[in-house]
Amino acid sequence: MIEPRLPRFQWCQQVLASVDLYNDGSHPDVPEDHLLIPAGGVGEIVQIGHHEEANLPVYMVDFGLAVIGCMEDEIELDTRLGSLVAGAVAAMPACITATSAALAIGTPGGPAAAALAA
Repeated sequence: MIEPRLPRFQWCQQVLASVDLYNDGSHPDVPEDHLLIPAGGVGEIVQIGHHEEANLPVYMVDFGLAVIGCMEDEIELDTRLGSLVAGAVAAMPACITATSAALAIGTPGGPAAAALAA
């Protein structure tokens, strides 16, 4: 027996459609070959299955308008949020990031400790 190939993506990851996604007949209320999600559409992986015959992972992706089964070559990881967060943190004044770090770490005598003592 061949071991199932491990998925590249995980549940709850935000992904982008890397190609236009058309109805292959899986959505009976929509005409076949109708464009469901254009390339660049944002979705979230809500389930991961396995195509036995092809030995490939299949991802159920919620694009908001529809949940679509996608293969790995039809989606890509959405890294835009990570870039936005990194850019926003880099743009913060040093006093804000230091305070945030003290709150997160719970530095003795820091703002978190003072708030707990009050």
